Amino acid sequence: MASKMLGLRTTIYKVDDVEKAKAWYSRAFGTEPYFDDAFYVGFNIGGFELGLMKDETPADSKTANVLTYWGVENVEAAVAHFIGLGAAVIEKPTNVGGEIVVGAVTDPWGNAVGLVFNPEFKAA
Repeated sequence: MASKMLGLRTTIYKVDDVEKAKAWYSRAFGTEPYFDDAFYVGFNIGGFELGLMKDETPADSKTANVLTYWGVENVEAAVAHFIGLGAAVIEKPTNVGGEIVVGAVTDPWGNAVGLVFNPEFKAA
């Protein structure tokens, strides 16, 4: 029996300092975590989970091989907001067709954070 995929539930960013990352992501996304424990911190971002987990891997040795795009109303403003918090641009805001605009940054721990405006996509 094949299982039905229900869609994205959680994106986890691995960080070496969970307390600093918790404060940074609280400012970046404008919300406090709903779950806060020593092994995991979870944020509810528009009905999807952003998780933080402890990982000692240095930020400069991480690669952006997975990129999750978080929906925003204005990619340029969102990228500027993240830069103001210490993120670095890895993909400047770009129109990729129609009204869809994407951009991406890395957090201070080397994790890629994508940002997208897509008026065609509606979460189920």
